[in-house]
Amino acid sequence: MVDLKTLADAIIKGDQNSAVKITKSALAEGTAPKRILDEGLIAGMDIVGDRFKKNDIYIPEVLISARAMKMAMEVLEPELTKAGVKPVAKFLIGTVQGDLHDIGKNLVAMMLKGAGFDVIDLGVDVSPEKFVEQAKVKQAQLVGMSTLLTTTMPGMEKAIKALKSAGIGVKIMVGGAPVTKNYADKIGAHGYAADAASAVDVAKTLVV
Repeated sequence: MVDLKTLADAIIKGDQNSAVKITKSALAEGTAPKRILDEGLIAGMDIVGDRFKKNDIYIPEVLISARAMKMAMEVLEPELTKAGVKPVAKFLIGTVQGDLHDIGKNLVAMMLKGAGFDVIDLGVDVSPEKFVEQAKVKQAQLVGMSTLLTTTMPGMEKAIKALKSAGIGVKIMVGGAPVTKNYADKIGAHGYAADAASAVDVAKTLVV
C-alpha cells in the first residue's frame, strides 16, 4: 500500500514526478481520492505554509511545492469530482484595477488550491464590474483582492462597494504589500492577510 506520507514529502520537496507517480499509484490501489487529497497534498502544503510563515523557506520553494501539488491535483481532480467530493469553498481572486503585479496573488491562489479551495483566478487589472459579474456567474463564496501599489489601493474600496451595491453576499479578503489590517477594516473587507500562508487560515475562518 502507498504510504501517503511519501506523497506529502514529495509535495514538500517540490518533486513533481514523484507526486504524480504516488498519486496515480494510490488511486490504482483504490485509495479514496479525498484521503489522497487530505493526507497527501493538503498535509504537504500545510507544512510548506507553516515553514513559509516561520521564514524557514521563501517564495521560490513555495512555488516549487505548489507546482508539484498542481501536477498531482490534475491527476486527482477528475477522481474527486467522480467521488462527489466538494471543495471547501469557491474563491474568486484577482489583482485590482490598474495593478499588473501577480506574484503574491498567484502564491495565494496556489496555497488556497493546496488547502482544498476551488480557485477562480481573474488575473490582473480586474475592474470592480468584473469582480461583480464573475462573483455572480461563478457563485463564489469568497472574493480575494490584491494590490502591490499604494496608487491602486482605492481600487479595492471601489470593488468592495460595487459588490455590496450589487447585493452580492460574498466574504471579501484583501492583501498586498501596502495593505494593512486598519485599511482592510476601513474599506469594509471581512478579512486581511499579511502573506499567502496566513491567507489560507483567514479564508478558512470566513467559510461558514
